[in-house]
Amino acid sequence: MRWNTIYKSNCLCCLEQATDENIDFYKIDLKGCDIVKHDKNNPIPRATAKRLSLYYRIFKRFNSEKIERANSKQIADAIGIDSATVRRDFSYFGELGRRGFGYDVKKLMNFFADLLNDNAITNVAIVGIGNMGSALLNYRFHERNKMKIVMAFDVDDHELINTKSKDGIPIYGISSIKEKLKQEGIQTAILTVPSVKAQEVASLLVDAGVKGILSFSPVHLTVPKDVVVQYVDLTSELQTLLYFMRKNEE
Repeated sequence: MRWNTIYKSNCLCCLEQATDENIDFYKIDLKGCDIVKHDKNNPIPRATAKRLSLYYRIFKRFNSEKIERANSKQIADAIGIDSATVRRDFSYFGELGRRGFGYDVKKLMNFFADLLNDNAITNVAIVGIGNMGSALLNYRFHERNKMKIVMAFDVDDHELINTKSKDGIPIYGISSIKEKLKQEGIQTAILTVPSVKAQEVASLLVDAGVKGILSFSPVHLTVPKDVVVQYVDLTSELQTLLYFMRKNEE
């Protein structure tokens, strides 16, 4: 991994940015200039990535409770993991805190907001308005985070096509998906269609410029390398829950 010269000083303006296009880094001012590095070619572990939103939620809660500093044990107890895991997760991003000082709650809250792109509204489309899709369509994501469902799609002959949800979200036929998504510049979609249609619809989303798909269909999707797919399999999660319940009874 190659880095340009980076200087540490007492202000962010003294940083000399890396010019290698394969390198990305985040900056956070924690009493001086600390550099939070993220190498695109060596991403953080998936388990750590899945905890980022939990850390963000905890720091938001601490901030609302007027807590100014928190140590790794407080963070770990709030999430239900061990403090060593917290310190290891945070180590992937550089010096987020200092020994004997802990973590600055407000600054870490802002850091994770930036990392998770929660400083700007992310418009999302839903494809498939069956039971799961309808539930998500009526879930008010924007009241908790800066994610907003702005349109939904289903087969062209669905009875709700060209109507709106109770919150005013338009519902379109699948034949117009490419036009509508490109028109609004939407790059994030939630997929809740039957398994047999999942790959076909995913390909439509990719053609429309979507870069991130949250799929509730229990099938593996084939997409280009620059498209991220996150899978949610409720059946699998429930089976895992039941397994651990039985283990606790032994």
